[in-house]
Amino acid sequence: MIIPKLHYISQGITPAAHLEHIQKACTSGSELVQLRLKNISEKKYLKFAEEAREITAHFQTRLIINDNYKIAKAVKADGVHLGKTDASATEARKHLYTWQLIGGTANTVQDCEALLAKEVDYISLGPFRFTTTKENLPSVLGLDGYTTLLKALKTETPIIGVGGITTADVTDILATGISGIAVSEAITKDFNTIRTFNQLLNASVTAEQPYKFE
Repeated sequence: MIIPKLHYISQGITPAAHLEHIQKACTSGSELVQLRLKNISEKKYLKFAEEAREITAHFQTRLIINDNYKIAKAVKADGVHLGKTDASATEARKHLYTWQLIGGTANTVQDCEALLAKEVDYISLGPFRFTTTKENLPSVLGLDGYTTLLKALKTETPIIGVGGITTADVTDILATGISGIAVSEAITKDFNTIRTFNQLLNASVTAEQPYKFE
């Protein structure tokens, strides 16, 4: 199963704005979007996740749900992304469909090794630089941090860079061994950058193998 090289993480002042931005991301050619709603009841999260699933299904875009594997299963999303304080990947795997992806957040070699031991499908490694989209930000890694971590890990599991990444960073980030990037702010400001990101990542749809449910 191939993980797209560009992940759009939804942003917005309201849940409705998140959905509007997901629609724009899909229209602009994003192959994977992550619905990331915070401080919202599970009932409301489910409602908006169902709407996000309808939008992404229309565009054949993959949908990842942030934090909540139960909602990811309920709406048959393509997977779930688990932060450090969320349920463990091992627990989530027991409940999800076999074809659903599990991603995890990491900041250190130890974080990555713990996630690899739990057989996650991809690791989101960051922050690359300081970003305002996340509270209690762990230490910024930068290019040197990515290079050091990737050398230490030597893993086939896709490692996705995240945290304040812009189009100007992509070439240097890929040179560290990172396999893709997750972007929130730069894309939300201008959805046309998705095309540029895809070109830089060489992540065009035609270059990918067809996605098959297992």
